[in-house]
Amino acid sequence: MAHVGRVSMLVVEIFRGLKEVRIWVPRAFDEAWNIGVGSLFIVLLVSAFAGGVTAYQAGYQFTGSLPYYVVGTLVVESIVLELGPVLVGLILAGRIGARYAAELGTMRVTEQIDALESLGRSPASHLIIPRVVAGLVMIPVLVVFADIVGVLAGLWAAKQVLPLTTADFTYGAQYFWHSFDAYYSLIKAFFFAAAITIIPCYMGFTTGQGAEGVGRSTTGAVVSSSVIILLLDVVLAKVLLNS
Repeated sequence: MAHVGRVSMLVVEIFRGLKEVRIWVPRAFDEAWNIGVGSLFIVLLVSAFAGGVTAYQAGYQFTGSLPYYVVGTLVVESIVLELGPVLVGLILAGRIGARYAAELGTMRVTEQIDALESLGRSPASHLIIPRVVAGLVMIPVLVVFADIVGVLAGLWAAKQVLPLTTADFTYGAQYFWHSFDAYYSLIKAFFFAAAITIIPCYMGFTTGQGAEGVGRSTTGAVVSSSVIILLLDVVLAKVLLNS
């Protein structure tokens, strides 16, 4: 409960600091570039493997029992609804979350944040808001790229193991498609982005006990973000898909 209260206070500070646009906007562009370009390769690689494996397993399980176009349904729905957002979230929790916690933790133990506060500057405007805003903008974009690449990789993999045409795959993808599916993927990505950015920033901001504390904060940020992502995955599926 103490952590929940401190995170809530941090979120309040974030909203208060949004008025200092000239401070956090330039820094947010730099962070957005680091998140988007720096994470694009690993995101596309993971999504391509996920799409290919899903197609191979579908071809193994459904051969001779279901129409081949069902593979298109399974690949598209699996990638867009689940594998795309969740795998990207977990990968970025390790890549971005660890980096944010380590950076802010090091700044805390070396008293750089204290120096910023002594000058009357808001640490939230300079350090936290740029990271959070960049994550909320760029992570959903990365999820969109991951969904597209995952589906294309699934199509290619399915055609390698099954007598499946592109028309069959497209028919299966459209047959069970709901227009809300794309919005659901983006909603999950937005909530995951909040967890990936806010929790590591909080862990790094409250770091203590020198280098040991930085290591503990970094590990805690990755673990906590990953657990929250999985929890949000269940909650959002219940609220948005089964309501």
